[in-house]
Amino acid sequence: MKLSWGYKIAGAYLIFVAGMLFLVVKANSKKFDLVTKDYYGEELKYQQVIDQAANVTALSSSMEVEKNGAELLIRFPAEMRNVKKEIEFYLYCPADAKKDFKKYLVVNEIEFKQVVPGDSYGLYEIRLTWLADGKKYYYEKKIIL
Repeated sequence: MKLSWGYKIAGAYLIFVAGMLFLVVKANSKKFDLVTKDYYGEELKYQQVIDQAANVTALSSSMEVEKNGAELLIRFPAEMRNVKKEIEFYLYCPADAKKDFKKYLVVNEIEFKQVVPGDSYGLYEIRLTWLADGKKYYYEKKIIL
């Protein structure tokens, strides 16, 4: 039995519609995490972050972050020695918001160690914000755990 061209067009159209429906269902089943809950509000305040990062670059030397097993050693520049620092340590995972880790510390030393949670592996971004002598600083660095 030979099919007419009308049936062939209808078959091609049905295959196209089935493919489109498959792609719509597949796209809607994906999970997307936003960087922050209030993304647009944070974006409006980003000039403050730029100014805080400029404060870090104005220091005598750069920040150092060393990975040693499950610990991160964070070393501040020399002028931060014996200065009280109120630190927000944020370990940001771009792939999964559930793996993010945040801790608040008060440190007087020039360096501190932070133990990383055991299930943390992959690409992370360390974001350090600290207040020292009335001045705010911001530092970020990508690392692989």
